[in-house]
Amino acid sequence: MTAPAPVAAGERAGRTPAVRRPAAARRRRRAHTLAPYVLVAPTLFVIVSLRLVPLVLGVQYSLTGDGELNRAFVGLDNYRELAGDPVFRSAVKNVGLLFLALPVAVALPGLLATFLFLKVPGHRFYRGVYFFPVVLSPVIIGAIFNMLLSVDGPLNRLLGQARIGPVDWLGDSKIAMFTVIGVHIWATFGMALVIFMAGFSTLDQSLLDAARVDGAGLAQTIRHVIVPELGRTIQFVFVTTMIGMLTGMFGLLYVMTAGGPGAATYLPELYVWVQQGQMNRPALASAASVVLCVVMLVVGLLQIRLIRRATGEV
Repeated sequence: MTAPAPVAAGERAGRTPAVRRPAAARRRRRAHTLAPYVLVAPTLFVIVSLRLVPLVLGVQYSLTGDGELNRAFVGLDNYRELAGDPVFRSAVKNVGLLFLALPVAVALPGLLATFLFLKVPGHRFYRGVYFFPVVLSPVIIGAIFNMLLSVDGPLNRLLGQARIGPVDWLGDSKIAMFTVIGVHIWATFGMALVIFMAGFSTLDQSLLDAARVDGAGLAQTIRHVIVPELGRTIQFVFVTTMIGMLTGMFGLLYVMTAGGPGAATYLPELYVWVQQGQMNRPALASAASVVLCVVMLVVGLLQIRLIRRATGEV
């Protein structure tokens, strides 16, 4: 009689034979490779469905007409109308003012974050005070500053005591936009300050210690240590602050000036709302939205390039 074949110890214990291990390893490698894509898929779905698809549809809708020409293809007629509209030209000009005010909107929270990082007396209290305006609604902030900046308001009364005539902060077309920009910077710089504080948490303390040993002053430390080390944080704050100015001032504008006097304080987002909601011109509003998107893209890329040069990044 032939003797039975010996049974491997692994098979007697119920374990998977060695010949099956490569297949299991391949499955594990495949699962490990697919895991990042599975984790990123929900975010990509949200971006594509709620951002990219509406953007494409908006571009398509901007090439159609309004009123009797509703959904009829009109080519670039809406963009030509925008180019000839003095209100829209004023809105685009005000975008240039935002760009000029951007360094102040970034430097202010950056400087205050530097003081907080260096732990000036009362830094914990100031941290909460600086962030407090961020939690307020733009409508509330606009109503408060409407009272403060009115012709007979507290600020003009203080100026009167200093023998300075009252200033029509919101009714003078030459200064109204600067007033609204200043209020917006005050209301939103707390978020940029938090981002800068997060950037400071990654700063190499030994560099600051070396700067102190070498006798560097505050200005030299900021220029030669803090700015280069926080280059990417500064880029992020520049881009997000500009986007916030272009897309987050509607509440203040609507409450404080409603675009006036005349069209002095119009911005593209307010123009879009007026054309969509009041003028019933959704196709023209779509064209203005496309222009706003292009402006944000160009400004963002330009800012990144300039900041990389300033901070010495490649």
